Amino acid sequence: MGSSSVVELLPQDYGYVVLVVVLYSFLNFFMAAQVGMARKKYKVFYPTMYASESDNKDAKVFNCVQRGHQNCLEMMPLFFVFLVLGGLRHPCIAAVLGLLYTVSRYFYFKGYSTGNPEKRLSVGKYGFLALMGLIVCTISFGVTLLLRG
Repeated sequence: MGSSSVVELLPQDYGYVVLVVVLYSFLNFFMAAQVGMARKKYKVFYPTMYASESDNKDAKVFNCVQRGHQNCLEMMPLFFVFLVLGGLRHPCIAAVLGLLYTVSRYFYFKGYSTGNPEKRLSVGKYGFLALMGLIVCTISFGVTLLLRG
């Protein structure tokens, strides 16, 4: 590797990928704060993860807020891996897909937080298309590595 730094080896536009990772992290902080406020509003205290409908009349609404955030957390490792790896070969495409995914997850969370789980998919469903695009970018990166001389 010589005297080259890791930064010099990355594509110039890879900074966009990095900024999308940061943006999604801020979205995660926002969702966590919303769950915290819902805990206070609906009186669901730690360490309880989900409210029981037999004990709390607002359990469904709280559980939808909690579940919206939890689902985004469950998908985050896949999203980050495909964004970071796919972005090594296609940084601009990956960054745009990552931005689309992030925006869709915001609407997914806001829709879920209404207490009607069906509303999570009005815009949130497009995040899965963005994720599929990131998978294609990552496959392209893997194939490129395998085919290099």
